[in-house]
Amino acid sequence: MATLEELTDRIRRAAASEAGPAGLGASIKLDLKGEGIIHIDGAAVTNADLPADLVVTVGLKDLAALGKGELDPTRAMMSGRLRLSDMGLAMRLQPKIQSLFSKAA
Repeated sequence: MATLEELTDRIRRAAASEAGPAGLGASIKLDLKGEGIIHIDGAAVTNADLPADLVVTVGLKDLAALGKGELDPTRAMMSGRLRLSDMGLAMRLQPKIQSLFSKAA
């Protein structure tokens, strides 16, 4: 399993390639349940605990499984392994988020 630093670097590289003119269109904070924070705002990816449009609360292991397609997002939400601060925004961003995480996995 990747460390927080390795995962942050992978997401940083993936975000840089995904950013384009529109990027994700919103900032995202990954709250890794006490294992750290990854904040994504366009191509800027940090471990700073900054405000974001969407907060995704998920463990580091589950985040990796989501990125690899080994964990179904709906099942993760239903079991409490994944929490979203704004379901509507998450649904709109889902294809872009999945693409970003699959490249980072």
